[in-house]
Amino acid sequence: MILLVVVASILIAGVTVYQYKEQSEDYHRDRLERKEEQVRQSVDYVLKKTTYPVTTENLGMIFNEEIYQIANVQNQRLNIYDLDGQLIKSSRAIFEVDSIANCLDPYILDRLETSPTKRFVDQKALAGDNYKASYTYINDKRFKPIGILNLPYYEDDSFNNMELRELLLRLAGVYFLMLLIAIGLAYFISTYITRSLQTISDMLGKTELRKRNQKILIDNPSEEIEKLVTAYNAMIDELEQSAVKLARSEREQAWREMAKQVAHEIKNPLTPMRLTVQSFERKFDPKDPNIASKVAEFSKSLIQQIDTMSSIASAFSNFAEMPAQQNETVNIVEIVRLALDIFNEDYIHFISQEEEIITKLDRTQLIRVVTNLVKNAIQAVPEVEAPRILVSVVSDGKYAEISVADNGIGIEDGFKEKIFEPKFTTKSSGMGLGLGMVKNIVETYNGYIGFTSKPGKGTVFTVKFPQVK
Repeated sequence: MILLVVVASILIAGVTVYQYKEQSEDYHRDRLERKEEQVRQSVDYVLKKTTYPVTTENLGMIFNEEIYQIANVQNQRLNIYDLDGQLIKSSRAIFEVDSIANCLDPYILDRLETSPTKRFVDQKALAGDNYKASYTYINDKRFKPIGILNLPYYEDDSFNNMELRELLLRLAGVYFLMLLIAIGLAYFISTYITRSLQTISDMLGKTELRKRNQKILIDNPSEEIEKLVTAYNAMIDELEQSAVKLARSEREQAWREMAKQVAHEIKNPLTPMRLTVQSFERKFDPKDPNIASKVAEFSKSLIQQIDTMSSIASAFSNFAEMPAQQNETVNIVEIVRLALDIFNEDYIHFISQEEEIITKLDRTQLIRVVTNLVKNAIQAVPEVEAPRILVSVVSDGKYAEISVADNGIGIEDGFKEKIFEPKFTTKSSGMGLGLGMVKNIVETYNGYIGFTSKPGKGTVFTVKFPQVK
């Protein structure tokens, strides 16, 4: 719309200038023709009334005084030349004698002679103004040319140019106002059009697979917007169906993976148990004097494998168990210090600048979080020459933050995205359920857990819980 107004203003300004130029040319052409006709009538009248023979030689005497009268009456300068282009008489009282003024250019004589109308208009530009000069023959009573009548004419366009400037200024004011109106209309129209698009854009930005998405409702939308809204709402319906199917598939897959993991972990101790029983059965001799010690050794081996199976069952049970929302008011500093008392490693250090940071959660679950993170840190530093684990508790006003930092082997970049996944582990032993359980507990209490790690430098796990004032 703005471009249309600008282009229209430029085109109309160009057309206006062109029209004024055409009108000016037509006006000066018609005016010169009228002047020429009036002067010729006056010249013919003088030739009829003269007592001198009407010849080329007598033109100077015939128009000796009359040429001034004609110039005054018609308000037009005129010059009379003979047929060879020599000046005979001029209406100017004082005429500048020079070769150009007193003698016509042969080019003019040729054009006048070859013209079908026996008339030639020469056009030149002098001092920035347009100058015209008409040339016609002066005929005697028998229509025989006896001289050349020259009318110099200067085109004075000062008045027209002034009017043109005034008109262009008025047009500029009008189109400037129209431009402002166009800008306003364009803004409001584009705002009206894009308002619906912005609503759709906002809803698209909020669309997620794992939550219930709201449909778009717009009053009186345009046909195109209505089609877009309908397509979006249809997509939301399909997305909900896909989310249900995906959730069901993920649950089934999770149970399958869990069953495989449980079976695998249980089969590990069963194999040595079976081999132990078979070996004992094959070597059993009740008369053997060392039978008592062998039975004791056999029992000890079975008990170890049974304990292993029991710990596997407990690990899976703890992972599947969701922590109860006890919402106890606890002092995190005290609980973390208590959780660290079970560790005997002298390279574990605890610091806190505050003695009391209050949150609401289950102290048992908090202890599980701290002990699991510290155990992971201990397992990361066995090959370090000077192992160090630092556990700190700080408060930023809104959250209570627990950090567990070690200078161990760190976590490779390829493992960072999977570190909280159940059954993922980088260790040769264990089931990889510890960090998954920790994340489950932290998120249950609206907390956050994250980490930073550099291979070969160490790892820092950070846990945040909402603080209670």
